Amino acid sequence: MDVLVVGATGTLGRQIARRALDEGHRVRCLVRSPKRGNFLREWGCDLVRGDLTQPESLTFALEGIEAVIDAATTRSTDSLSCYDVDWQGKVNLIKAATEAGVQRFVFCSIIDAEKHRDVPLMDIKYCTEEFLRQSGLNYTILRLAGFMQGLIAEFAIPVLEGRTALITQDSDPIAYLSTLDIARFAVAALTTPATEKQTLPVVGPKAWSGLEIFRLCERLSGKETKIARLPLATVSAMKRFFRFFQWGWNIADRLAFSEVMACGRPFTADMAATYTAFGIDPAEITGLESYLNDYFSVMLRRLKELEFDQKKDKKKKVPF
Repeated sequence: MDVLVVGATGTLGRQIARRALDEGHRVRCLVRSPKRGNFLREWGCDLVRGDLTQPESLTFALEGIEAVIDAATTRSTDSLSCYDVDWQGKVNLIKAATEAGVQRFVFCSIIDAEKHRDVPLMDIKYCTEEFLRQSGLNYTILRLAGFMQGLIAEFAIPVLEGRTALITQDSDPIAYLSTLDIARFAVAALTTPATEKQTLPVVGPKAWSGLEIFRLCERLSGKETKIARLPLATVSAMKRFFRFFQWGWNIADRLAFSEVMACGRPFTADMAATYTAFGIDPAEITGLESYLNDYFSVMLRRLKELEFDQKKDKKKKVPF
C-alpha cells in the first residue's frame, strides 16, 4: 500500500514510518525540511516537501497515495500555533485526502479529549475527530495517553545523573505506551477491517504516577535522587504568564494540558475492545518496567565501560 506519514520526523511518526516499511508498504513522508528527514530517506522512505498550513502543497504530496497516517502535532517550541497546525492544518489535510480519494486515514488523537474541551489542545483534537468522522473518509482514530520514550529525559536521566527530579504535585497516573507498540497499531489499522470507522484507545497496560516512575528508576538503576514537587497552582500561574506573549502560547497550551493530569482520575482506558479489533495479544505489549529495565541495562553497562576506559587511560599517563 502507498502510505503517506505525516509528522514522520517526530518521536512517534518515525516509528510509524519504520514499521510501515518493515511490513512492506511504500512510504512517503511529508516534511517541512527535507534535511531533517534525511534519516527517513536512508531507511527507504520517499520525502515530499509540504506544510499542513499550505493546502496547495498537500495536493502533490497525496498524489498516488492510498492511505494516510497522521501523527503530527505542534511542539511547544514551534513558531506556528496549536490552532494553525492541529486544527487548520488537519482540516487542510483531511480535505485534501478526501479530494485525492485516499482509501484509509489513521489519526492519532488523545484519550478523553471530549471531557476537557476547556483545554485548547484537547478541544482541537476532539474537533478534529468530529471533522474526520463527517468527512466521508474511511478512518480509524487512535486515542493515545503518553509515550514511554518521553520518560527517559524526564525521569531516567535525572536519576542517573543524581539531579533533583521535578514532578507536578497531585498529578494523576498515566498509561504510557512505547511508540514502537503505537506504531504497530497504527500500521495494522491500514489492513484491519474491524478498525474501520472506529475510535479506539491505544494506551499502556498500567497507569503510573510520576513518583512511582521515579521510584522504579531508582530501583532499576540502583541510584537515589531527590524529588521536588511543583504545586499545581504554580503550573496555573506559569500558564497565565505565558498567555501574555504570543511566543508563549504553545507553552501555555502544554501547561494547560498538564492541569488535565490533575483531574482526579487516571489517564488511561480499557483496551479490551482494541486488542480484540486488532487481534493482538496484550502479553505482546511492552510494559513500562520492562522498557525502563532495558534502558538502564544498556546505560549502566556503557557507564561501566566508560569508567574502565578512563581508569585505563589514567594508568597509561602515570610515568612510573
